[in-house]
Amino acid sequence: IDLPGPVALVNRGQIERFGGNSVLPALNSQPGIRMEERSPGSYRLNIRGSSLRAPFGVRNVKLYYNDLPYSTPGGDSYFNQLGYFDFQQVEIIKGPGSSLYGAGTGGVVLLTTESPKPEKGWSGQLSGGSFQSRSYQLKLDLGDERLRQTIRYQQQSSGGYRNHTAMNRKVLSWDGISKWNDKNLLKAHFFIGDLFYETPGALTLAEFSANPQASRPGAGSLPSAVAANASMNQKTFYAGLSHRYQYTTQLSQTTSLYGAYTRLNNPGIFNYSRAIEPHTGGRVQFQYKTNKTVLLWGAEMQQGFSNVKVAKNSGGVLDSLRTDDDILNLGWTVFAQGNWELGNSWQLTGGVSLNRLKVNVTRLYPSPVTQKNRNYDNEWAPRLALLKKWDANNSSYLSFSRGYSPPTSSEVLPSSGIIATDLEAEKGNSIELGSRGSLFEHRLFYDFSLFHFSLNNSIVVRRDALGRDFFINAGATQQQGLELAFNYRFNNQEASKLSRHVIWTSLQWYRFRYESYIKSGVDYSGKTMPSVPNVQYTVGWDLALKKGFYSNLTLTHTGSIQLNDANTEAAKPFELVALRLGWKNSHEKALLREFFLSGENITDARYCLGHDLNAAGGRYYNTAAGRGVYVGLRFQVTK
Repeated sequence: IDLPGPVALVNRGQIERFGGNSVLPALNSQPGIRMEERSPGSYRLNIRGSSLRAPFGVRNVKLYYNDLPYSTPGGDSYFNQLGYFDFQQVEIIKGPGSSLYGAGTGGVVLLTTESPKPEKGWSGQLSGGSFQSRSYQLKLDLGDERLRQTIRYQQQSSGGYRNHTAMNRKVLSWDGISKWNDKNLLKAHFFIGDLFYETPGALTLAEFSANPQASRPGAGSLPSAVAANASMNQKTFYAGLSHRYQYTTQLSQTTSLYGAYTRLNNPGIFNYSRAIEPHTGGRVQFQYKTNKTVLLWGAEMQQGFSNVKVAKNSGGVLDSLRTDDDILNLGWTVFAQGNWELGNSWQLTGGVSLNRLKVNVTRLYPSPVTQKNRNYDNEWAPRLALLKKWDANNSSYLSFSRGYSPPTSSEVLPSSGIIATDLEAEKGNSIELGSRGSLFEHRLFYDFSLFHFSLNNSIVVRRDALGRDFFINAGATQQQGLELAFNYRFNNQEASKLSRHVIWTSLQWYRFRYESYIKSGVDYSGKTMPSVPNVQYTVGWDLALKKGFYSNLTLTHTGSIQLNDANTEAAKPFELVALRLGWKNSHEKALLREFFLSGENITDARYCLGHDLNAAGGRYYNTAAGRGVYVGLRFQVTK
């Protein structure tokens, strides 16, 4: 209620109301958020159109892992490396979050892996079902309030719903929290992840209509996805430490340091790429808080040292070397933000950040050795917001924010092999009017926002005749949108057999257009931006009996999506229906705590959850899963 900006908050309960093996449907139930899965393990995160520049992966979105920087200095975020059970809470800031989190126009994701109320003991979950899907988790909670530890191991595998879509993910993680007095709080986080998944490739409309389960066939001199053994083998090590010191009741300091290492092996249709990406960084933040004022200020720095080798792919085997590049990224941000109570229930928020990024690409092969450098100029990114509290439970706000987003390493050095240090950074301004609160004795919660976002030098993906990616600046865009969320909790009487009865809905309506975009003599001005549905809504109905039985029913409608800048082809609208039935045991000493059965895409709709935009030869379509049924058990022993 006190937050003057567009934020989506997803907790563990919301995540677990769906199928039980992916965080995707929970995020997609929020207006403005669209998590895409081109194949199992291959994710994109689209926040108000941010995936326009991402053929794969998560870009233009800054990700923090327990308040530690997680996105690489090059701007990529390996969201797929995290397992389903890592997500305890996800807070998503929609649009520029520059006043506290530096460069970025797409948004900010704050991921928390710590359980809000850990119970000492152990727990586990097993589930499996359609498409040879299997997953399990084992978790051990130790310690007390002074020193608490959580150790978690999870593994998930699937045979895939298309040809050549097998996936296997293993994650071992540890969270430690030490509070040895009222002034010191120390947190440590570590995980190591091993992810493998096959990439089936996109299909043409004719191939998608004839056999949506097929992988990409061979064509001319280009091999099929199977013949190329197109896949991703990804290993990540991440460790971080944060310390909070309370100088006085009003002043505190939080200092964070982290180190990470990712190794990628990616045989593809055209190349076999191998990359190592070590990076490190830190963040320091001060907070001064009184009854009517909150001041935040600090700095963040990251340094990356990457090497990318691209070779010929000979049937999934590394062949002759084509390019060898070293990439150095050094970025820093200084920031400050204040919140002041003005009286008469008015609040003013103002902040600004100053950002800098230096990129150096050294081409070691082929000879001669060449270098290309780019210093992206210091950019002021301000934010200003005014909030009015109508009463203790309802508020409205008006906000302005400016974002600045330089190209990522994957865009500076795309699969086409072109070193694109001439790409300009995106710059965008957002104006937003919103309101949220609760009515009828807290039974109805609502969240409403209306925004206008203008973006200059927008980065978009294009593909050459062989289908390899490259990126260009596409002039200006104008993006207007309306987002709504409602949640109504029925008043449960003592005599009722129900312990919970809720209906909820989320809705987004977008009008995203190129304002001025001319490329190679073709004018795309006025065209609809690809990748974003014009309309999307989700409706849910949750029932729970006092005896432990529950049901969660979900309907999602996704409107038409343009697939290229010229708007000559669009994906058709589709509806998805999901149902989860289960029973929870409230007895503290019981071993079996929950049993559930879920059905996803019950109507067996044929659709794609992540298209290849502006694809050569019309290869836009990545088939999503058909009807699936899953069953799971959760165990817990507390001490």
